[in-house]
Amino acid sequence: MAQETGGTGLGHRSISMERVEKGVFEVTNVRGGTMRIGGGDSADFTPVELLLTAIAGCSAVDVDFITVKRAEPESFVVEASGDKVRDDDGNHMDGLQVRFSVTFPEGEAGDKAREMLPKAIAMSHDRLCTVSRTVVLGSPIDSGVAEA
Repeated sequence: MAQETGGTGLGHRSISMERVEKGVFEVTNVRGGTMRIGGGDSADFTPVELLLTAIAGCSAVDVDFITVKRAEPESFVVEASGDKVRDDDGNHMDGLQVRFSVTFPEGEAGDKAREMLPKAIAMSHDRLCTVSRTVVLGSPIDSGVAEA
């Protein structure tokens, strides 16, 4: 088995999920973090909401790491959205969007951060964000029963 890694470095990633009740699962990462996901009957995030969260979160982290080198943001909000559709390809998301609303302080440092913001968003989308790059490029998923 590949060694588990965390953070932004390269390496193997995995989670495990255990059923709590009908349609509700507890997810655990290798560092011991947990969360619940569900089918939309509770406040728990649904898998589609987690996909949107992963796309937005990945880019948000990238953009934050790049822009904070110039100035600390006064506010930093990211919204992700899309439409769940069903067509000849089955259920999938369409029209995915990520929108950043970030404000920086007045002054030279804030000006540099504001100037870098669109570049940082483009860098994340085009090269850095593993999640959105995987969605855009596509990757086969090997689904099956675990070996004992």
